Amino acid sequence: MAFAVTSSSSSTAISGSSFPRSSASPDLKVPQIGAVRLADRHATVSLSRRRCAVKPVNAEPKRNDSIVPLAATIAAPKISEKVEVEDFEQLAKELDNASPLEIMDKALEKFGNDIAIAFSGAEDVALIEYAKLTGRPFRVFSLDTGRLNPETYRFFNEVEKHYGIRMEYMFPDAVEVQALVRSKGLFSFYEDGHQECCRVRKVRPLRRALKGLRAWITGQRKDQSPGTRSEVPVVQVDPVFEGLDGGIGSSVKWNPVANVDGKDIWNFLRAMNVPVNTLHSQGYVSIGCEPCTRPVLPGQHEREGRWWWEDAKAKECGLHKGNLKQDSAAQLNGSGNGASHANGTATQSDIFNSQSLVTLSRTGIENLARLENRKEPWLVVLYAPWCRFCQAMEESYVELAEKLAGSGVKVAKFRADGEQKEYAKTELQLGSFPTILFFPKHSSKPIKYASEKRDVDSLMAFINALR
Repeated sequence: MAFAVTSSSSSTAISGSSFPRSSASPDLKVPQIGAVRLADRHATVSLSRRRCAVKPVNAEPKRNDSIVPLAATIAAPKISEKVEVEDFEQLAKELDNASPLEIMDKALEKFGNDIAIAFSGAEDVALIEYAKLTGRPFRVFSLDTGRLNPETYRFFNEVEKHYGIRMEYMFPDAVEVQALVRSKGLFSFYEDGHQECCRVRKVRPLRRALKGLRAWITGQRKDQSPGTRSEVPVVQVDPVFEGLDGGIGSSVKWNPVANVDGKDIWNFLRAMNVPVNTLHSQGYVSIGCEPCTRPVLPGQHEREGRWWWEDAKAKECGLHKGNLKQDSAAQLNGSGNGASHANGTATQSDIFNSQSLVTLSRTGIENLARLENRKEPWLVVLYAPWCRFCQAMEESYVELAEKLAGSGVKVAKFRADGEQKEYAKTELQLGSFPTILFFPKHSSKPIKYASEKRDVDSLMAFINALR
């Protein structure tokens, strides 16, 4: 498989936006990336500046096993990398009034071979058209969940032929899908929510794809989902996924059509005679997997056709989990970390919820820490549900726990905020959230995980080196 690579011999003039802006609030706030210090959990930690390696498009890109190299590699002399510090929060402000074409051009210019368009098979085909109009090479990938509509698969083929490209299709792990279906059936999401299925079929394949890139391009718009996307900026440091360099803040997310209304996207597609998914003519607006997507009636919002049996305020599959806001109590309290009780414990709902994870009480972790000869090693995360960096690693940690189930390594969590904070600081090496500890079989002293790389592979390497 190879990412689609195209180029155009003609250049296109980049002009100001011809689209009316969305009525959504223009007050954009880019998530801040970094560690939450315990001294002041309400303080904003700004790490929107990150180092970005800018390389020529024809330079051979650095890759790991998660990315398939280009079908043809253009030989180029070795060129020293130019490293610049980029403030993406400031860049988002500068580009807020720019046209989608300008934003797309800037994204492709900055990241070259290390950026790709995420194509869902819906009206986000506009992204591919904009990329083509820039005259720059571009790459496209898509997530094939195995549950898409037949019309969507035919649309993928039509788009490839129209643009002369080959998309890279990312697939879910067959063993994980098999385990899910055998244990819960084909339609468990109607009973216990879509998150588990989406995690296996969409989120984890996306995580693998992004680990081979430094940036990605999405079709998110502010008017798509008022409850979760009303503040989407045109560019941001991704608060959830890690990129090629690893660690929090290593992936940049571009949203060129964030400020464009849906009707103007369709006017653009018609004007450019771009192929579209035939499901749109059947009343479908937002298109996902076949069991979780249905047509909407006139006057209904487009997201009402997705997961219609669930809460309308949180309709995200996990690909854009960073859009989810704190609960209403936290918003009323004026805190980005969740409202607090008198004892300092946040009201934010709990995280790291999985049958493969052990939830430790204060007594439980005290007993674990006292043992000098354990039957099996333990990995424990000290966390606070309101911590955005704990939230960002939730998918990875749950996936790790599921992979280690039955392996002889216990994976657990201990909520260390509120009344437990002082104990965790003095007895468990807690300095910031999250803190990850490994308790070996034959030692009472836990070993602290020092890296900020909290993906599954990095955590697994840490465990394998110590178990």
